[in-house]
Amino acid sequence: MSTAKAKAQNLINDNAVVVFSKSWCPYCKASKQTLNELGAKFYALELDQIDDGTEIQNALYEITQQRSVPNIFIGQKHIGGNSDLQAKKAELPQLLKAAGAL
Repeated sequence: MSTAKAKAQNLINDNAVVVFSKSWCPYCKASKQTLNELGAKFYALELDQIDDGTEIQNALYEITQQRSVPNIFIGQKHIGGNSDLQAKKAELPQLLKAAGAL
C-alpha cells in the first residue's frame, strides 16, 4: 500500500467524518458549510495545501473510484461528493449521530 493510500485510509478509519477538500473549491465549501450548520465534528484535509495532496487524491481514486473533491466519508463509509451529501440532507443528522459526529 502506498504511503498516501495508508494516510488516507488512516484518516478515514480515525475520524467519524472526513472531507477531502481543496481550499478554493466552491463545492467543498458548500459541503463543509452544511456539516457546520448541522454542528458535526469533522476532519477536513485541504489537498491543495499539503505536499502529498496529489498522491492522496490519486489514492482516494483507488479507494472510491471518485477523482473529484470534496470526497466525503461518514462513519468510514464513502458518501461521495457535495451533490451526494446535499441529496442526503434529510438523513444526515441520523448518519452523523450514528458515526459519533454529533
